[in-house]
Amino acid sequence: MLRNAIRYAAVLLALAILLTSCGIRRKKYANPITKDTQQPDKVLFDKAIDDIEHSRFERARLTLQTLMNTYDTSEYMAKSKLAIADSWYQEGGAHGFAQAEAEYKDFILFYPAMEEAAEAQQKICNMQYNQMEKADRDPVHALRAEEECKQLVMQFPNSKFAPEAQQKLRNIQEVLADKEFRVGIFYHHKGSMPAAANRLQGVANQFPLFSQADESLWELADSYQRLGDKFENQQADAYTRIVRDYPLSAHVAEATAKLEAMKRPVPEADPVAYSRMKYEQENRSKRSLLGRAWGPFAQHPDMTAAAKSGSPQMTGFRPSIPASVPAIAAGNQGTSDVTAAIAADPSALNNNPDARGVAAQGSAAAGGVAPTTAPAQPTQPIAITRTGVDLNSASEGDLTKLPGINKMMAKRIVAMRPFLSVQDLIKTGLPKKTIERLKPLPAASETAKSPTK
Repeated sequence: MLRNAIRYAAVLLALAILLTSCGIRRKKYANPITKDTQQPDKVLFDKAIDDIEHSRFERARLTLQTLMNTYDTSEYMAKSKLAIADSWYQEGGAHGFAQAEAEYKDFILFYPAMEEAAEAQQKICNMQYNQMEKADRDPVHALRAEEECKQLVMQFPNSKFAPEAQQKLRNIQEVLADKEFRVGIFYHHKGSMPAAANRLQGVANQFPLFSQADESLWELADSYQRLGDKFENQQADAYTRIVRDYPLSAHVAEATAKLEAMKRPVPEADPVAYSRMKYEQENRSKRSLLGRAWGPFAQHPDMTAAAKSGSPQMTGFRPSIPASVPAIAAGNQGTSDVTAAIAADPSALNNNPDARGVAAQGSAAAGGVAPTTAPAQPTQPIAITRTGVDLNSASEGDLTKLPGINKMMAKRIVAMRPFLSVQDLIKTGLPKKTIERLKPLPAASETAKSPTK
Protein backbone atom coordinates (compact mmCIF):
# COMPACT_ATOMS: atom_id res chain seq x y z
CA MET A 1 0.00 0.00 0.00
CA LEU A 2 2.81 2.40 0.93
CA ARG A 3 4.66 1.49 -2.25
CA ASN A 4 1.62 2.38 -4.39
CA ALA A 5 1.19 5.69 -2.60
CA ILE A 6 4.82 6.61 -3.26
CA ARG A 7 4.43 5.61 -6.92
CA TYR A 8 1.31 7.78 -7.36
CA ALA A 9 3.02 10.73 -5.66
CA ALA A 10 6.01 10.40 -8.00
CA VAL A 11 3.71 10.31 -11.04
CA LEU A 12 1.84 13.42 -9.88
CA LEU A 13 5.12 15.28 -9.26
CA ALA A 14 6.42 14.37 -12.72
CA LEU A 15 3.13 15.51 -14.27
CA ALA A 16 3.31 18.83 -12.43
CA ILE A 17 6.87 19.43 -13.64
CA LEU A 18 5.85 18.55 -17.21
CA LEU A 19 2.88 20.90 -17.19
CA THR A 20 5.01 23.70 -15.76
CA SER A 21 7.63 23.28 -18.49
CA CYS A 22 4.93 23.23 -21.18
CA GLY A 23 3.77 26.76 -20.38
CA ILE A 24 1.02 26.26 -17.82
CA ARG A 25 3.01 28.36 -15.37
CA ARG A 26 2.24 32.05 -15.81
CA LYS A 27 5.05 34.62 -15.97
CA LYS A 28 3.59 38.05 -15.29
CA TYR A 29 4.17 40.64 -18.07
CA ALA A 30 6.13 43.71 -16.99
CA ASN A 31 4.38 46.40 -19.10
CA PRO A 32 0.62 45.72 -19.15
CA ILE A 33 -2.12 48.29 -19.84
CA THR A 34 -4.35 48.62 -16.77
CA LYS A 35 -7.08 50.61 -18.49
CA ASP A 36 -10.42 48.76 -18.10
CA THR A 37 -12.24 48.90 -21.43
CA GLN A 38 -13.80 46.55 -23.97
CA GLN A 39 -12.49 48.29 -27.08
CA PRO A 40 -11.61 45.68 -29.73
CA ASP A 41 -7.96 46.78 -29.91
CA LYS A 42 -7.66 46.55 -26.11
CA VAL A 43 -9.23 43.08 -26.19
CA LEU A 44 -6.66 41.96 -28.76
CA PHE A 45 -3.83 43.46 -26.69
CA ASP A 46 -4.98 41.71 -23.50
CA LYS A 47 -5.25 38.41 -25.37
CA ALA A 48 -1.69 38.79 -26.68
CA ILE A 49 -0.36 39.64 -23.22
CA ASP A 50 -2.02 36.52 -21.81
CA ASP A 51 -0.31 34.46 -24.51
CA ILE A 52 3.08 36.02 -23.66
CA GLU A 53 2.60 35.28 -19.97
CA HIS A 54 1.89 31.63 -20.83
CA SER A 55 4.86 31.40 -23.26
CA ARG A 56 2.68 31.22 -26.38
CA PHE A 57 4.94 33.70 -28.12
CA GLU A 58 4.15 33.00 -31.78
CA ARG A 59 0.40 33.31 -31.18
CA ALA A 60 0.95 36.54 -29.22
CA ARG A 61 2.97 38.10 -32.07
CA LEU A 62 0.31 37.21 -34.62
CA THR A 63 -2.35 38.82 -32.45
CA LEU A 64 -0.30 41.98 -31.93
CA GLN A 65 0.48 42.21 -35.63
CA THR A 66 -3.26 41.93 -36.36
CA LEU A 67 -3.92 44.76 -33.91
CA MET A 68 -1.31 47.02 -35.52
CA ASN A 69 -2.48 46.29 -39.07
CA THR A 70 -6.20 46.62 -38.32
CA TYR A 71 -6.19 49.57 -35.89
CA ASP A 72 -3.35 51.72 -37.23
CA THR A 73 -4.54 54.71 -35.19
CA SER A 74 -4.93 52.79 -31.93
CA GLU A 75 -3.60 54.28 -28.74
CA TYR A 76 -2.00 50.89 -28.05
CA MET A 77 0.29 50.94 -31.10
CA ALA A 78 3.43 51.77 -29.12
CA LYS A 79 2.66 49.23 -26.41
CA SER A 80 1.97 46.59 -29.07
CA LYS A 81 5.31 47.18 -30.76
CA LEU A 82 7.06 46.93 -27.39
CA ALA A 83 5.16 43.74 -26.56
CA ILE A 84 6.38 42.11 -29.79
CA ALA A 85 9.96 42.88 -28.76
CA ASP A 86 9.29 41.58 -25.24
CA SER A 87 7.92 38.32 -26.64
CA TRP A 88 11.15 37.69 -28.54
CA TYR A 89 13.16 38.67 -25.44
CA GLN A 90 11.31 36.20 -23.21
CA GLU A 91 11.53 33.49 -25.86
CA GLY A 92 15.34 33.77 -25.71
CA GLY A 93 17.92 31.93 -27.76
CA ALA A 94 20.27 33.39 -30.36
CA HIS A 95 17.47 33.94 -32.89
CA GLY A 96 15.09 35.34 -30.29
CA PHE A 97 17.64 37.81 -28.93
CA ALA A 98 18.56 38.99 -32.42
CA GLN A 99 14.90 39.62 -33.27
CA ALA A 100 14.30 41.28 -29.89
CA GLU A 101 17.23 43.67 -30.40
CA ALA A 102 15.95 44.70 -33.83
CA GLU A 103 12.44 45.28 -32.46
CA TYR A 104 13.70 47.25 -29.45
CA LYS A 105 15.83 49.49 -31.67
CA ASP A 106 12.80 50.17 -33.89
CA PHE A 107 10.76 51.04 -30.81
CA ILE A 108 13.42 53.51 -29.59
CA LEU A 109 13.64 55.03 -33.06
CA PHE A 110 9.86 55.60 -33.32
CA TYR A 111 9.11 56.39 -29.66
CA PRO A 112 12.29 57.94 -28.14
CA ALA A 113 10.32 60.12 -25.68
CA MET A 114 8.42 57.27 -24.00
CA GLU A 115 9.59 56.01 -20.62
CA GLU A 116 9.77 52.49 -22.01
CA ALA A 117 12.46 53.56 -24.51
CA ALA A 118 15.08 53.54 -21.76
CA GLU A 119 13.88 50.13 -20.63
CA ALA A 120 14.15 48.85 -24.20
CA GLN A 121 17.76 50.05 -24.41
CA GLN A 122 18.45 48.47 -21.02
CA LYS A 123 17.22 45.10 -22.28
CA ILE A 124 19.45 45.37 -25.35
CA CYS A 125 22.37 46.00 -23.00
CA ASN A 126 21.36 43.05 -20.81
CA MET A 127 21.14 40.66 -23.76
CA GLN A 128 24.76 41.31 -24.71
CA TYR A 129 25.93 41.52 -21.08
CA ASN A 130 24.46 38.13 -20.19
CA GLN A 131 26.19 36.51 -23.17
CA MET A 132 29.60 37.94 -22.25
CA GLU A 133 32.38 35.36 -21.89
CA LYS A 134 35.68 35.24 -20.01
CA ALA A 135 38.58 37.54 -20.81
CA ASP A 136 40.52 34.80 -22.62
CA ARG A 137 37.66 34.09 -25.04
CA ASP A 138 35.93 35.90 -27.88
CA PRO A 139 35.18 39.48 -26.72
CA VAL A 140 32.45 40.17 -29.29
CA HIS A 141 29.63 40.22 -26.72
CA ALA A 142 31.68 42.27 -24.26
CA LEU A 143 32.35 44.90 -26.91
CA ARG A 144 28.69 44.96 -27.96
CA ALA A 145 27.57 45.17 -24.33
CA GLU A 146 29.93 48.10 -23.74
CA GLU A 147 28.53 49.89 -26.79
CA GLU A 148 24.88 49.35 -25.84
CA CYS A 149 25.35 50.29 -22.18
CA LYS A 150 27.15 53.48 -23.22
CA GLN A 151 24.21 54.25 -25.50
CA LEU A 152 21.84 53.90 -22.54
CA VAL A 153 23.91 56.25 -20.36
CA MET A 154 24.29 58.83 -23.14
CA GLN A 155 20.75 58.78 -24.52
CA PHE A 156 18.87 58.33 -21.23
CA PRO A 157 21.13 59.84 -18.53
CA ASN A 158 18.21 60.61 -16.19
CA SER A 159 16.64 57.18 -16.47
CA LYS A 160 16.36 54.90 -13.44
CA PHE A 161 18.36 52.36 -15.45
CA ALA A 162 21.40 54.68 -15.90
CA PRO A 163 23.14 53.84 -12.54
CA GLU A 164 22.80 50.12 -13.21
CA ALA A 165 24.17 50.62 -16.73
CA GLN A 166 27.18 52.50 -15.33
CA GLN A 167 27.99 49.60 -13.02
CA LYS A 168 27.62 47.18 -15.91
CA LEU A 169 30.07 49.35 -17.86
CA ARG A 170 32.58 49.09 -15.02
CA ASN A 171 32.13 45.30 -15.01
CA ILE A 172 32.50 45.07 -18.79
CA GLN A 173 35.61 47.23 -18.83
CA GLU A 174 37.12 45.06 -16.09
CA VAL A 175 36.82 42.09 -18.46
CA LEU A 176 38.15 44.01 -21.49
CA ALA A 177 41.06 45.41 -19.46
CA ASP A 178 41.86 41.94 -18.10
CA LYS A 179 42.07 40.65 -21.68
CA GLU A 180 44.58 43.36 -22.68
CA PHE A 181 46.50 42.90 -19.43
CA ARG A 182 46.90 39.16 -20.04
CA VAL A 183 48.23 39.81 -23.55
CA GLY A 184 50.69 42.39 -22.22
CA ILE A 185 51.98 40.01 -19.51
CA PHE A 186 52.33 37.27 -22.13
CA TYR A 187 54.53 39.50 -24.29
CA HIS A 188 56.50 40.57 -21.20
CA HIS A 189 57.27 36.98 -20.25
CA LYS A 190 58.23 36.16 -23.84
CA GLY A 191 60.71 39.06 -23.84
CA SER A 192 58.92 41.14 -26.48
CA MET A 193 59.17 44.41 -24.57
CA PRO A 194 57.89 46.84 -27.27
CA ALA A 195 54.68 44.82 -27.63
CA ALA A 196 54.35 44.40 -23.86
CA ALA A 197 54.84 48.12 -23.23
CA ASN A 198 52.27 49.03 -25.87
CA ARG A 199 49.60 46.73 -24.44
CA LEU A 200 50.23 47.64 -20.82
CA GLN A 201 50.29 51.36 -21.68
CA GLY A 202 46.87 50.98 -23.30
CA VAL A 203 45.49 49.26 -20.19
CA ALA A 204 46.79 51.99 -17.87
CA ASN A 205 45.58 54.86 -20.07
CA GLN A 206 42.16 53.59 -21.14
CA PHE A 207 41.07 51.52 -18.13
CA PRO A 208 42.13 53.50 -15.02
CA LEU A 209 39.44 51.75 -12.90
CA PHE A 210 40.86 48.31 -13.69
CA SER A 211 41.53 46.34 -10.49
CA GLN A 212 45.12 45.59 -11.63
CA ALA A 213 45.91 48.98 -13.15
CA ASP A 214 48.76 49.52 -10.67
CA GLU A 215 50.22 46.12 -11.54
CA SER A 216 49.96 47.05 -15.21
CA LEU A 217 51.93 50.26 -14.56
CA TRP A 218 54.58 48.35 -12.62
CA GLU A 219 55.10 45.85 -15.43
CA LEU A 220 55.00 48.74 -17.90
CA ALA A 221 57.87 50.47 -16.09
CA ASP A 222 59.87 47.23 -16.10
CA SER A 223 59.28 46.88 -19.87
CA TYR A 224 60.56 50.41 -20.52
CA GLN A 225 63.57 49.78 -18.26
CA ARG A 226 64.52 46.75 -20.36
CA LEU A 227 64.12 48.76 -23.55
CA GLY A 228 67.04 50.98 -22.50
CA ASP A 229 67.91 54.46 -21.28
CA LYS A 230 66.10 56.06 -24.22
CA PHE A 231 62.79 55.26 -22.52
CA GLU A 232 63.72 56.53 -19.04
CA ASN A 233 61.06 59.27 -19.19
CA GLN A 234 58.30 56.74 -19.90
CA GLN A 235 59.60 54.54 -17.07
CA ALA A 236 59.58 57.46 -14.61
CA ASP A 237 56.06 58.42 -15.72
CA ALA A 238 54.78 54.92 -14.90
CA TYR A 239 56.32 55.06 -11.40
CA THR A 240 54.89 58.55 -10.90
CA ARG A 241 51.39 57.39 -11.77
CA ILE A 242 51.61 54.51 -9.29
CA VAL A 243 52.54 56.86 -6.44
CA ARG A 244 50.05 59.57 -7.38
CA ASP A 245 47.00 57.69 -8.72
CA TYR A 246 47.21 54.37 -6.80
CA PRO A 247 48.47 55.38 -3.31
CA LEU A 248 47.28 52.14 -1.65
CA SER A 249 49.06 49.90 -4.16
CA ALA A 250 51.58 47.34 -2.96
CA HIS A 251 54.15 48.87 -5.34
CA VAL A 252 54.09 52.43 -3.92
CA ALA A 253 57.20 52.02 -1.74
CA GLU A 254 59.17 50.39 -4.56
CA ALA A 255 58.03 53.00 -7.09
CA THR A 256 59.07 55.79 -4.69
CA ALA A 257 62.51 54.24 -4.25
CA LYS A 258 62.89 53.92 -8.02
CA LEU A 259 62.03 57.59 -8.54
CA GLU A 260 64.51 58.66 -5.88
CA ALA A 261 67.23 56.51 -7.46
CA MET A 262 66.47 58.11 -10.83
CA LYS A 263 66.60 61.56 -9.15
CA ARG A 264 63.05 62.30 -10.25
CA PRO A 265 60.48 64.20 -8.13
CA VAL A 266 58.19 62.03 -6.01
CA PRO A 267 54.56 63.27 -6.30
CA GLU A 268 52.03 63.55 -3.52
CA ALA A 269 49.21 61.03 -3.41
CA ASP A 270 46.00 62.24 -5.01
CA PRO A 271 43.39 62.48 -2.19
CA VAL A 272 40.55 61.59 -4.57
CA ALA A 273 42.40 58.50 -5.77
CA TYR A 274 43.18 57.57 -2.16
CA SER A 275 39.50 57.80 -1.16
CA ARG A 276 38.43 55.79 -4.20
CA MET A 277 40.94 52.98 -3.56
CA LYS A 278 39.99 52.86 0.12
CA TYR A 279 36.31 52.60 -0.78
CA GLU A 280 37.05 49.82 -3.27
CA GLN A 281 39.06 47.83 -0.74
CA GLU A 282 36.32 48.13 1.89
CA ASN A 283 33.46 47.26 -0.47
CA ARG A 284 35.03 44.68 -2.77
CA SER A 285 32.87 41.57 -2.94
CA LYS A 286 34.32 38.08 -2.65
CA ARG A 287 33.41 34.91 -4.46
CA SER A 288 31.84 32.12 -2.50
CA LEU A 289 33.61 28.81 -1.99
CA LEU A 290 31.32 27.17 -4.54
CA GLY A 291 31.95 30.01 -7.00
CA ARG A 292 35.73 29.60 -6.71
CA ALA A 293 35.44 25.85 -7.19
CA TRP A 294 33.20 26.22 -10.24
CA GLY A 295 35.19 29.15 -11.67
CA PRO A 296 37.42 27.19 -14.09
CA PHE A 297 34.38 25.52 -15.63
CA ALA A 298 32.11 28.60 -15.78
CA GLN A 299 31.44 30.33 -19.09
CA HIS A 300 30.78 33.81 -17.70
CA PRO A 301 33.62 35.95 -16.30
CA ASP A 302 34.23 36.71 -12.64
CA MET A 303 33.53 40.43 -12.14
CA THR A 304 33.72 40.62 -8.34
CA ALA A 305 36.97 42.63 -8.62
CA ALA A 306 35.35 45.32 -10.79
CA ALA A 307 35.23 48.88 -9.47
CA LYS A 308 32.11 49.98 -7.57
CA SER A 309 32.75 53.71 -7.95
CA GLY A 310 34.22 56.15 -10.43
CA SER A 311 33.07 57.15 -13.90
CA PRO A 312 33.53 54.44 -16.53
CA GLN A 313 35.35 55.30 -19.74
CA MET A 314 32.95 56.55 -22.41
CA THR A 315 35.44 56.31 -25.28
CA GLY A 316 36.06 53.00 -26.97
CA PHE A 317 39.34 51.13 -26.67
CA ARG A 318 41.75 52.22 -29.40
CA PRO A 319 45.10 50.52 -30.03
CA SER A 320 48.09 52.85 -30.06
CA ILE A 321 51.49 52.85 -31.75
CA PRO A 322 54.35 51.55 -29.55
CA ALA A 323 56.72 54.17 -28.14
CA SER A 324 59.60 52.24 -29.69
CA VAL A 325 58.40 53.13 -33.21
CA PRO A 326 60.20 56.27 -34.46
CA ALA A 327 57.98 59.32 -34.85
CA ILE A 328 58.79 59.67 -38.56
CA ALA A 329 57.57 56.09 -39.14
CA ALA A 330 54.60 56.32 -36.79
CA GLY A 331 53.00 59.23 -38.67
CA ASN A 332 49.63 60.19 -37.20
CA GLN A 333 49.22 58.54 -33.80
CA GLY A 334 46.33 56.17 -33.26
CA THR A 335 43.78 54.86 -35.71
CA SER A 336 40.68 56.31 -37.27
CA ASP A 337 37.47 54.80 -38.55
CA VAL A 338 36.86 54.69 -42.29
CA THR A 339 33.28 55.31 -43.31
CA ALA A 340 31.52 55.75 -46.63
CA ALA A 341 28.43 57.79 -47.45
CA ILE A 342 26.60 59.20 -50.46
CA ALA A 343 27.83 62.72 -51.18
CA ALA A 344 25.20 65.38 -50.62
CA ASP A 345 26.73 67.55 -53.36
CA PRO A 346 26.83 65.78 -56.77
CA SER A 347 29.56 68.15 -57.94
CA ALA A 348 31.94 67.31 -55.07
CA LEU A 349 33.96 64.84 -57.16
CA ASN A 350 34.69 67.48 -59.80
CA ASN A 351 35.12 70.55 -57.61
CA ASN A 352 36.72 69.38 -54.35
CA PRO A 353 40.55 69.10 -54.15
CA ASP A 354 42.12 65.71 -54.71
CA ALA A 355 43.12 64.13 -51.39
CA ARG A 356 45.80 62.12 -53.19
CA GLY A 357 47.79 65.32 -53.63
CA VAL A 358 48.83 65.20 -49.98
CA ALA A 359 50.08 61.62 -50.34
CA ALA A 360 51.90 62.53 -53.55
CA GLN A 361 53.61 65.40 -51.74
CA GLY A 362 54.75 63.08 -48.96
CA SER A 363 56.12 60.55 -51.48
CA ALA A 364 57.97 63.22 -53.40
CA ALA A 365 59.47 64.64 -50.21
CA ALA A 366 60.64 61.18 -49.15
CA GLY A 367 62.28 60.57 -52.54
CA GLY A 368 63.90 63.98 -52.68
CA VAL A 369 61.90 65.14 -55.72
CA ALA A 370 59.92 68.34 -55.48
CA PRO A 371 56.27 68.09 -56.59
CA THR A 372 55.45 69.76 -59.87
CA THR A 373 52.09 71.05 -58.71
CA ALA A 374 50.91 72.54 -55.45
CA PRO A 375 49.41 69.80 -53.27
CA ALA A 376 45.81 70.06 -52.20
CA GLN A 377 45.26 70.82 -48.52
CA PRO A 378 43.25 68.27 -46.52
CA THR A 379 39.72 69.47 -45.90
CA GLN A 380 37.55 68.96 -42.84
CA PRO A 381 34.25 67.15 -43.56
CA ILE A 382 31.39 69.60 -43.99
CA ALA A 383 27.74 68.70 -43.44
CA ILE A 384 25.61 71.77 -44.16
CA THR A 385 21.91 71.70 -43.28
CA ARG A 386 19.15 73.45 -45.16
CA THR A 387 19.47 76.51 -42.90
CA GLY A 388 23.24 76.76 -43.43
CA VAL A 389 24.36 75.23 -40.11
CA ASP A 390 27.46 73.01 -40.30
CA LEU A 391 26.88 69.92 -38.14
CA ASN A 392 30.63 69.47 -37.62
CA SER A 393 31.38 72.94 -36.25
CA ALA A 394 28.12 74.28 -34.79
CA SER A 395 27.74 74.60 -31.02
CA GLU A 396 25.10 72.72 -29.04
CA GLY A 397 23.06 75.91 -28.77
CA ASP A 398 23.00 76.36 -32.56
CA LEU A 399 22.09 72.70 -33.06
CA THR A 400 19.08 72.94 -30.73
CA LYS A 401 17.67 75.68 -32.98
CA LEU A 402 17.34 73.19 -35.83
CA PRO A 403 13.89 71.62 -36.31
CA GLY A 404 13.50 68.35 -34.42
CA ILE A 405 16.77 68.67 -32.44
CA ASN A 406 16.48 68.84 -28.65
CA LYS A 407 19.29 69.33 -26.11
CA MET A 408 19.94 65.61 -25.72
CA MET A 409 20.14 65.02 -29.46
CA ALA A 410 22.46 68.04 -29.80
CA LYS A 411 24.83 66.46 -27.27
CA ARG A 412 24.77 63.19 -29.21
CA ILE A 413 25.51 64.98 -32.48
CA VAL A 414 28.51 66.74 -30.93
CA ALA A 415 29.76 63.44 -29.44
CA MET A 416 29.45 61.54 -32.76
CA ARG A 417 31.18 64.08 -35.02
CA PRO A 418 32.38 64.27 -37.76
CA PHE A 419 29.56 63.72 -40.27
CA LEU A 420 30.22 63.40 -43.99
CA SER A 421 26.72 64.60 -44.84
CA VAL A 422 23.39 65.40 -43.23
CA GLN A 423 22.28 61.86 -44.08
CA ASP A 424 24.93 60.63 -41.59
CA LEU A 425 22.59 61.78 -38.79
CA ILE A 426 20.81 58.45 -39.20
CA LYS A 427 23.46 56.87 -36.93
CA THR A 428 22.36 59.15 -34.06
CA GLY A 429 18.87 57.64 -34.07
CA LEU A 430 17.24 60.77 -35.52
CA PRO A 431 14.02 59.95 -37.43
CA LYS A 432 14.24 59.92 -41.23
CA LYS A 433 11.54 62.60 -41.56
CA THR A 434 13.56 65.01 -39.42
CA ILE A 435 16.70 64.29 -41.46
CA GLU A 436 14.82 65.00 -44.70
CA ARG A 437 13.78 68.40 -43.30
CA LEU A 438 17.42 69.17 -42.48
CA LYS A 439 18.86 68.20 -45.87
CA PRO A 440 19.71 70.99 -48.35
CA LEU A 441 17.11 71.63 -51.02
CA PRO A 442 17.73 69.78 -54.31
CA ALA A 443 17.67 73.10 -56.18
CA ALA A 444 20.89 74.13 -54.46
CA SER A 445 22.65 71.04 -55.73
CA GLU A 446 21.38 71.53 -59.28
CA THR A 447 22.58 75.13 -59.29
CA ALA A 448 26.01 74.12 -58.07
CA LYS A 449 26.19 71.37 -60.71
CA SER A 450 25.33 73.54 -63.73
CA PRO A 451 28.52 75.01 -65.33
CA THR A 452 28.92 78.73 -65.77
CA LYS A 453 28.94 80.02 -69.32
